[in-house]
Amino acid sequence: MKESSNNILVIDIGGSHVKATILTNKGKVVQDYQKVETPAKANPKSLMTAIKTLVKKFPAFDKIAVGFPGFIKQGVVFTAPNLDSKAFKKFNLSKAIAKELKKPVRLVNDADLQGFALIKGKGLEMVITLGTGFGTALFMDGNLLPHLELAHLPVVKGQDYDDFIGDAALKKDGEKKWNKKLQEVLNTFDTVVNYDHLYLSGGNTRYINFKLGTNVSVENNREGIKGGVKLWKIKESYSVKTVNP
Repeated sequence: MKESSNNILVIDIGGSHVKATILTNKGKVVQDYQKVETPAKANPKSLMTAIKTLVKKFPAFDKIAVGFPGFIKQGVVFTAPNLDSKAFKKFNLSKAIAKELKKPVRLVNDADLQGFALIKGKGLEMVITLGTGFGTALFMDGNLLPHLELAHLPVVKGQDYDDFIGDAALKKDGEKKWNKKLQEVLNTFDTVVNYDHLYLSGGNTRYINFKLGTNVSVENNREGIKGGVKLWKIKESYSVKTVNP
């Protein structure tokens, strides 16, 4: 593989698909967005196989940005609720990807990654992703705040937000009931977080059928993967760590 000039491989790992693209450090597309299905109950080995298959024929890149559906602390996975959470617990996925693909890696929660592409960088901004599960990210004046697994707050007896409003709930409840529940959820976070702006992303946003507040917008899910460029522009911090091969 030849050396490139500041190209960034961006990988967005989801509960249903693993997506990837290559962008320049200015956000220009070098490799069109591609995806493969996420292995059922994916563990580190099967996930790495999917990633290698996906990027096998991609052009050269110098850095890697990764979004992962779980709690990440400085590149290490602590939870993976829609994958094999037990297998991923305290697994250093950043190190594994860096070693396998031989490039430096920055890995954050998938909602955090999407947020970098969506936010305007002013005030308190929140991102909620509606896909396999329920993801959240918070930013203050463009800076990523420490990730909170708000998806695992209890909502009703025996259910957290992942259970209450995730993809399984949509399929079980139907669109009408799911939309009513989503309105309740958004009202709760509006009251609790008091964000200046909320960005909604993820495949299930297409089912929203009620009027949103003036400080709420629905964003293109595919655009979120471009957050990998901004992830590499910011300084390392408690929330963002560079792991080298």
